[in-house]
Amino acid sequence: MEIFDYDNILLLPRKCRVDSRSDCDTSVQFGPHRFRLPVVPANMKTVVDEPITEMLARGGYFYVMHRFDLDSLAYARGMRAKGLQVSLSVGVKPADYQLVDQLAAEGVGADYLTIDIAHGHAESVQRMIGHIKQRLPGTFVIAGNVGTPEAVIDLENWGADATKVGVGPGKVCITRLKTGFGTGGWQLSALKWCSRVATKPIVADGGIRHHGDIAKSVRFGAAMVMVGSLFAGHEESPGQTVEVDGKRYKEYYGSASDFNKGEYRHVEGKRILEPVKGHLGDTLREMEEDLQSSISYAGGTQLSDLRKVNYVVLGGENAGEHLFM
Repeated sequence: MEIFDYDNILLLPRKCRVDSRSDCDTSVQFGPHRFRLPVVPANMKTVVDEPITEMLARGGYFYVMHRFDLDSLAYARGMRAKGLQVSLSVGVKPADYQLVDQLAAEGVGADYLTIDIAHGHAESVQRMIGHIKQRLPGTFVIAGNVGTPEAVIDLENWGADATKVGVGPGKVCITRLKTGFGTGGWQLSALKWCSRVATKPIVADGGIRHHGDIAKSVRFGAAMVMVGSLFAGHEESPGQTVEVDGKRYKEYYGSASDFNKGEYRHVEGKRILEPVKGHLGDTLREMEEDLQSSISYAGGTQLSDLRKVNYVVLGGENAGEHLFM
C-alpha cells in the first residue's frame, strides 16, 4: 500500500473534450437528493449556524448542522416550515436517542442524520444506526468517523447509508498528537484504502487545504468532501471576530477542543484564528469554477470522470517515476 497525502499527489491531465470549463457538471447525487457540489461545510460550531445552513439549503448545497448548544428539534421544525431539507448531527448519548424519537413522533423526520463521533467504529454507533433505522426508516444515515476498511465494512453492514472517513486530519485536530492514532498525514491514502471495500458512498472528512484537494478526494473515492478551515473565516462565519495588528480573523476550533466542550477533558482539538476571507457565496462560486476546471483537465464533462485519471506520487524514492491507474 502506498502512503501519501494530498500534497504528495498530482493528477495527470487527459485530452479536453469541452469548449468551455463552464460546460462541466459538478453536481452529485448523494442519497435522496442532488447537490451542486460534492462539498459540505464541516458540522462545527465555528463553521455553520442556522443562517448559513439555510443559505446552503436554498442554494442547492448539502449541509450538516452541528449538534452543540442547539435545540435540534426546534431547528428541524424550522427548516421543515421553510420547505427545506433537514440534515442534523447526532451523537450516541441518551439525549440523541430522545431526539430521534421526537423527530419520529412529531412527524418532522430528517432527510439526513450524521452520527458524528471521534471514533465511529464502535458498538455505540451500531446501536444508534439500528435505532434510527427503526424509528426513521426513510432517513439517510451517515456514520463515522472511521479510518480503516474494516470499519467501513462494519458500518455498512450495520445499516449506514454512507461512511465518514477521517480520524484527526483536520487543521484544528490534534488526535494523532494526543493519542497516537489517526489518518492525519496520510488521509488521502486512507481514503483510497477505504474506498476499495466500500459499496456505499464515502464522505472524506479532513485534510483539505486547497480547492484542488476536492478533485483529488473524488479521484480516490469520495462521493462528498467535508471541509472545515476553507469554510471558516468568512464574514458570515459564526466564529468570534478578532483583530490582531490591524488584521481581522475569525475563531476556528475543533469540536473536541476545550473551547467547544467548555471544559478541559478528553481534548483532541485546538483553536486557531483564520484570516477573514470575504463572503461564503464567493468561495462556493470559486470552488465550483475550480472543480469545473478539474473536470476539464480530466478530459471529462462530469464529476465521475475525475475517477478515470492517472496520478503521480511526488517525493520520496519514486518521485514522478510511476503512474497508477
